[in-house]
Amino acid sequence: MREIDSNEICQAVRDLAIAAAHDLEPDILDALLAARDRETGELAGNILDLLLTNADIASRERIPVCQDTGTGILFLELGQEIHIRGDLNEALQEGVRLGYEEGYLRKSVCDPLTRKNTGTNTPAVVHMEMVVGDRLTIRFLPKGCGSENMSSLVMLPPSAGTEGVVRHVIDRVLAAGSNPCPPMIVGVGLGGSFEKAALLAKKALLRPVGEKSDREDVAALEERMLREINAKGQGAHGFGGITTALAVHMETFPCHIASLPVAINIQCHAHRHKEIVL
Repeated sequence: MREIDSNEICQAVRDLAIAAAHDLEPDILDALLAARDRETGELAGNILDLLLTNADIASRERIPVCQDTGTGILFLELGQEIHIRGDLNEALQEGVRLGYEEGYLRKSVCDPLTRKNTGTNTPAVVHMEMVVGDRLTIRFLPKGCGSENMSSLVMLPPSAGTEGVVRHVIDRVLAAGSNPCPPMIVGVGLGGSFEKAALLAKKALLRPVGEKSDREDVAALEERMLREINAKGQGAHGFGGITTALAVHMETFPCHIASLPVAINIQCHAHRHKEIVL
């Protein structure tokens, strides 16, 4: 049995929150560079150049890559052989609070009815699952609302089939237009239940950009949806071009014979995500 002190977890989350706001990971930077290299439109190329320059300035000057520093989303994989000394949830929330306070990040979390800002960017949303082993993996995904607001969930009839799923995803992404600040990453959750599909869609965003599904049939659908989305020509920030989306990632889960849940969670070009293993 391994022990991890809650103070260590708090500090780790604080560091993740600050780093995520300033430094884009190599997977998204490489995807943006590849999009710039293949772009043929002058305006779209200029937009992609600006996005890359912005990311570089943010990292060098230690300022947020986007003014919307998002809602904190935490994904935890907690090894069943770990004992946490202290209050785990309190450590997670305090880590987010410290990150946003000490990193001078915009605090955007408010009461849904009164709209009064909590002043701390907490509470963060926490998803946790138990896994085999003695390690704690923490993934931090700050989610801005330009992209988050373009997400959706629908309970299709099973008769809609694969074509219905594909059409719904493509139509929803195109209807979003420039709101999610494309080029975007499209997370799709297929199956499960109402809430499971939504979680699958968000977890799909944690996969390295462009990494295909392990299932050949799912990978083929990801490639098809990406190709058809980009063929519409909305492009970077909606100014036209050949790259509206950098990737489509789809996660699946068995569902009831009478349902076909489909969730879509869109991520903007500033795909901020960080991970640590304790």
